[in-house]
Formats: sequence, structure tokens, C-alpha cells
Amino acid sequence: MKQISEIRGKDSRELQLDLQALQKELFELRFKSATEQITQTARFRQIRRQRARILTVLGERARAAAAEGKA
Repeated sequence: MKQISEIRGKDSRELQLDLQALQKELFELRFKSATEQITQTARFRQIRRQRARILTVLGERARAAAAEGKA
């Protein structure tokens, strides 16, 4: 699991790619769960939290860019 400092160290494009990969993995886990082929149920929570961290950092950057544009 990545720490928030590692996430903040990446640029926005890398974070977008990571976010897409996590969303794909979450979709695949949901599919496996529906067919009862999943063994790592805790991975759902890890992915959701990682996505939330990435979205938080991207949101912070967007708000900071908007604030700079107004100033």
C-alpha cells in the first residue's frame, strides 16, 4: 500500500494512470466476487482507500491551480 507522501511525489499524469489501473482491478475483483472466485476480500478495501487517496491529491492540486489562477 502506498503512503500519501509517495502519491504526492508523483505527477498528475502518473496518478491518473494509477487510478485507471485501480478502477480496472476493482472491476475485475467485483466480477470475481460475483462468480465466487475471490480469495482476497480485503483487497476491496485497499483499492477503495488507495483510489480515495489519489482522488484527494488530484483534488488538492486542482483547487491549488484554481486558486493560483484567481490570484
